[in-house]
Amino acid sequence: MTTYDYTSDVFPGHDPLPSMASVPSFTLTTPDVKEGEQLDEKFAGDHAVSPQLSWSGLPEGTKSLAVTCYDPDAPTGAGFWHWAAFNIPADATELPQGAGSTADLGLGATTLVGDSGQRAYYGANPPAGHAPHRYIFAVHAVDVEKLDVPEDATPTVLAFNLYFHSLGRAHVWGWYEEK
Repeated sequence: MTTYDYTSDVFPGHDPLPSMASVPSFTLTTPDVKEGEQLDEKFAGDHAVSPQLSWSGLPEGTKSLAVTCYDPDAPTGAGFWHWAAFNIPADATELPQGAGSTADLGLGATTLVGDSGQRAYYGANPPAGHAPHRYIFAVHAVDVEKLDVPEDATPTVLAFNLYFHSLGRAHVWGWYEEK
């Protein structure tokens, strides 16, 4: 299995992490995404399932959570949002594999329509022959119970709100490439 460093020059896109608000991290684990390794086929393509994500050690004052998946390597100049869900109750400690196929994640949350046009997790799907793409799965600890983000907003609008309301963030990333 090929393992890459997050900032390896094999990735064509920018590093989005410095542009995010600097906040403390907490523990994020998953058996489904191995840091720096290729994503399994079941998390890629049009009929993919979302990976299992578990978290702990949230910062004091966390009132809700958000989950995002972002590909900074898409040939768009703005990356590609694969998943954006928010208003997840603060007492949630995980999302089971496949939870991203329902708009409320089974928790009463709100999932936005991503760049795929779907109100659900959309699997890794880089253009064939483009390059390996990074998929950054992030869990955000939020300082309000409900973010005032309309259901028809874009994930970028959610990310803007998270910049101002995140108390902490944890992420894990893998990559995928279509040959």
